[in-house]
Amino acid sequence: MPEMPNELREKMKKQGYHFVGRHSAVKICEYTANGLEGKELCYKFKFYGIRSWQCIQSTPAIGCDLGCKFCWRIIPEEHGYKWNELNAVEWDDPGSIIDGMIKEQRRIVSGYKAVADTEIKKRRWNEANKPMHVALSLTGEPMFYPRMSDLIKEFHKRGVSTFLVHNGTLPEAIKKLDELPTQFYISLQAPDEETYMKTTRPKIPNAWPRFKESLALMRNMRTRTVLRMTLVKGLNMTNPEGYAELIKLAMPNYVEVKGFSFVGGSREEQRGLTISSMPNHEEIKEFAKVLEKLTGYIWTDEHKTSRIVLLSRDSESVASRKIDFEKIGAGK
Repeated sequence: MPEMPNELREKMKKQGYHFVGRHSAVKICEYTANGLEGKELCYKFKFYGIRSWQCIQSTPAIGCDLGCKFCWRIIPEEHGYKWNELNAVEWDDPGSIIDGMIKEQRRIVSGYKAVADTEIKKRRWNEANKPMHVALSLTGEPMFYPRMSDLIKEFHKRGVSTFLVHNGTLPEAIKKLDELPTQFYISLQAPDEETYMKTTRPKIPNAWPRFKESLALMRNMRTRTVLRMTLVKGLNMTNPEGYAELIKLAMPNYVEVKGFSFVGGSREEQRGLTISSMPNHEEIKEFAKVLEKLTGYIWTDEHKTSRIVLLSRDSESVASRKIDFEKIGAGK
């Protein structure tokens, strides 16, 4: 991968990042740990049926062309990492990336065997060693990886469902996808260009028109699609009419209306955010109700702990929101 300052590498390791090959990484999710400890599960379990304890949180490309203020991940570029040197990387092949991710995930969950003191925990620990789901969304922009279609295809051959989260700046990468993920996300960071520039702090020109082009492409994708919103008080939790226009442009199956959390990298002084930037769940619900009226989307579910509301495009999306894992895999 592009040269990573030792201080940054050590900081990421201390935060639980496990590096895979030249440019990939995995990190245990709080809800994966919760699943193994018998605690509350992720909103993705409640909304889509994803087994949190069998989920790998990962990325095939460390590095991002945005610097979103609300991002709770460490932004490597703020610590001397040069994302724009990614095009000079000798990219790892999909099979070796997946092998490495599974190996590191098993290494991570191995420590939870000691707390598997009930039948449910023992079963979940055994199942955690056989991942059934991968979230390609850990840090950076996964779509920088030039063989994303092959990576998705290989995951599916192994019976692993895929959630791919994109920041929307690479419409050309979307056009190249000939194998689509189980669920494709675009992060909806702002309702208008001015707010977008303040919120995402792009490192590339024409980020806003590229973002809108990506939303237009989402409209015709033949897979499950989601717009994921992270709302920050005093920053992008404004202009619901603008958000509604963008939702209508993309016409996703689902919209996740989520509250910002003042944790991790978002607490760094240069981001300019505070704990008062966090909307509570009632405020998220009120914003979601406005979007529901403006778009015609259907209020479907909520997860209070994560401060998130799920809106669905139509009754068919509501009825089919739980992933059918039996359909994931070669020839299915």
